[in-house]
Amino acid sequence: MTALLQINSSVFSSDGHSSQLANEFVAAWHANNQDALVTVRDLANEPIPHLDAQRVSAFFTPPEARTVEQKVFIEESNALIDELKQSDVIVIGLPMYNFGIPSTLKAYFDQIARAGVTFRYTENGPEGLILGKKIYIFATRGGMYAGTTLDSQTNYVRDFLKFLGMSDVEFIYAEGLNKGDDTKHKALASAKEKLLGLAAKGH
Repeated sequence: MTALLQINSSVFSSDGHSSQLANEFVAAWHANNQDALVTVRDLANEPIPHLDAQRVSAFFTPPEARTVEQKVFIEESNALIDELKQSDVIVIGLPMYNFGIPSTLKAYFDQIARAGVTFRYTENGPEGLILGKKIYIFATRGGMYAGTTLDSQTNYVRDFLKFLGMSDVEFIYAEGLNKGDDTKHKALASAKEKLLGLAAKGH
């Protein structure tokens, strides 16, 4: 059975433009893949704990030496990683906040980046262990950033996912959302047209 994991990172939950685009894509995709399993992780409603010294220590402590608290931290991280591994398609709603990704998404990334679990170091360099995934990212911005030096998101997210083994990544942008209603409506309409085309082809 095909499985899709949707990750919404807008602080406005399902009301955010990135979440709405992701929701529309998933609904259209699911209509063409009715037997597929869809899981939605909303980082606004279910925030992921940010890394701290205790959690990092748990990651690097041998299993047999972990405390009860460290075992809980590992179980929380493992649940996110298992959810990711079991999914064939990953959809991320990605707004831009202060030139970067939402802190909740960064927390999620930090929880799934585990040496020996989702990547490993070899004599030929790092090797990602999360393979065979198709990623769709719906990036919404108030200004116009794609293709400029101020777009800190695209390369970072693409590089992070590739580091874990996920290199089949497609960005769909909706930009200029704070530049007036006309620009906003055109950007969202263009993104929706693209997502419907992608959903029709995505199996």
